[in-house]
Amino acid sequence: MTKVYQGSCVCAAVTYELSATPTAVSHCHCRQCRKGHGAAFASYGSVPRNALRILSGATSIRTYASSQAVSREFCTHCGSTLFWSRSQGEFADWVSIALGTLDTTFIPEKQKHVHVDSAVYWYAPSKSCSQGG
Repeated sequence: MTKVYQGSCVCAAVTYELSATPTAVSHCHCRQCRKGHGAAFASYGSVPRNALRILSGATSIRTYASSQAVSREFCTHCGSTLFWSRSQGEFADWVSIALGTLDTTFIPEKQKHVHVDSAVYWYAPSKSCSQGG
């Protein structure tokens, strides 16, 4: 039986569930992810788009096109970053979930730090972090 994961924004206006376990877990240090999260990096896991179901607050989700091919979604009430996805290309049928919004315990099997060449000067990963592309 597949585990169902649930999540929400800070104010709980938006709630969602995932019918698939997030994969491709990454901690992204690119400028857009850092700015969008207001943190040293953003943590995401991806699921097929059809595995994401918005339970409540769909009208509270706004989309920002951060590039021609990438859209980022957030809650209009509290500003929580929720998802990002590609509109074209190989992964257009997948959506990446901001893992900090999960309410269900999730322990990834594998994870990696990406775009570490863009990391802020004050962030120093611990020796136990695996870095990779």
